[in-house]
Amino acid sequence: MTGVLKGLRRERVLVGYAGLMLALLCVAAVLCLFDMREVREVNVWVKPMKFMAATACLALTTALCLALLPTQARALGLVQVMVGVLVLTSAFEVGYITLQGSLGNGSHYNVSSPGLALMFGLMALAAVGLTATQGVLAWVVHRHGLTWGEPVFVRSVVVGLGLTFLLATVSGFVLGGLQPPAGQGLPMVGWHLSGGDARPAHFLGVHANQLLPLLGLVLMQAQWRGLNARTAMALLYAGAALYVLAWGWLAVLGLAARTV
Repeated sequence: MTGVLKGLRRERVLVGYAGLMLALLCVAAVLCLFDMREVREVNVWVKPMKFMAATACLALTTALCLALLPTQARALGLVQVMVGVLVLTSAFEVGYITLQGSLGNGSHYNVSSPGLALMFGLMALAAVGLTATQGVLAWVVHRHGLTWGEPVFVRSVVVGLGLTFLLATVSGFVLGGLQPPAGQGLPMVGWHLSGGDARPAHFLGVHANQLLPLLGLVLMQAQWRGLNARTAMALLYAGAALYVLAWGWLAVLGLAARTV
C-alpha cells in the first residue's frame, strides 16, 4: 500500500486533474441548487456534474494503474502521450458541456447551426480519443505487468481497460446517433429502461476499467484463502463474459423503441 501511495504521488498531473474535476463538481452542485433552468426537463447542471464525476473517476483509475506500473513502463513516451490525450480530450468535453449548460443550451445532439454541429462532431472524436487511452493502457499493462497483485488481478486490469475501450466506444457511437428520452428516469442517473436509452450500456462500458479489477481483487483475496489460481482465472473470464452479455442486453434495449 505504501508503494501505491508513493506511485500516486508521482502521478501529479492525473491526481491534480481529478481534484480539479471534483472541485468543479462541488461548484456545479451548489449552482444546481439555485439555478432552476432546465434542458429537456433536466436541470442544466446535471449533465456537467455527471461528466465531471466520470472524468475524475477515469483520471484516478488511470493514475492508480500508472502507479502500479514498473518504473520503465511509466517513463514510456507512449504513456506520457496517453496522459496528455486523456486530459485534453476530457477537458474539452467537460468544458463544452459546462459552457452550453451555463447558457441553458444542450451540448449533445445540438446541431441547430453549422458551428454547433461541428462541435458535436468534435465531441465524438474527443470521446473516441478518450476511450482509446484505456486501450493503450491495457496494452502497456499486458506488456509490462504490474508491481503488485496476483496474475488474476493483473489480468482483470487488462480485461477491464480493454473492455472500456471496446464497449464504451461502441455504445458511444450508438448513443451519439440516438438521443435518449427527455425527462428524469431512474433516480440519480436519470436513465430510462423502457427502451430507447443507450446510457445504461454506455455506463457499463465506461466503468469496466473499475468494475472488472474489483472482481479481480475479490478473486485474489479468494486465492489467498485457498482458491486455485486456475479456478480464479476461469471465474474472472466468466465474470467478464457475463459483463459483456449485460452490456449487450442494455445496448439492445437502448436501440429498442420505448414501450411507455
